[in-house]
Amino acid sequence: MTRLYLIRHGETDWNRQGRWQGQADVPLNDRGREQARQVAEKLAEVPFDAIYTSDLIRASEVARIIARAKGDRIPIVLEPRLREIHQGEWQGLLVQEIQSRYAEAFRQRRMDPLMVAAPGGETALQVRQRALQAVRDLLAAYPNGNVALVSHGFTIAVLLTHFYRLPIEKVWELVPDNGAIIEMDVSPASLESV
Repeated sequence: MTRLYLIRHGETDWNRQGRWQGQADVPLNDRGREQARQVAEKLAEVPFDAIYTSDLIRASEVARIIARAKGDRIPIVLEPRLREIHQGEWQGLLVQEIQSRYAEAFRQRRMDPLMVAAPGGETALQVRQRALQAVRDLLAAYPNGNVALVSHGFTIAVLLTHFYRLPIEKVWELVPDNGAIIEMDVSPASLESV
């Protein structure tokens, strides 16, 4: 059994503005860096074996802040499969702009996130497949370890729907706040489909 700490990156200016980031490589803002320091402080006593992180800067910077607080003795694994959902044409837009310009596509995606993507983007099914494969590899490398997994709101929410055995339509309710930490024990059996 691996103890997994799912951590959402800290705030960015696009988070603050309500822009959909997707896989745009937007850095943390000052508040996001402070949130990352608070995460590191909360996890000060956890003996991590590794930190797996999305390779996008807003997540990887959080991973570096956590590692630095532990004397840079923890390996950091940059894992592109932990990236945020690709939002296609919606990346960089405010939600109001998306709802206005893509009203029908937005409605369809809210109703069926598993199979409907933003134009040019990914479905929740694609995110789930790649993120679960990353977790499988993590569990194989650290079958009885403590591992931090630094990722993004939607990607973490997709993982939570899987681990909690919830319908994918609940994904919108499970997006954690910036700087949130969700602790859980995960085994290879928990990665099997329901």
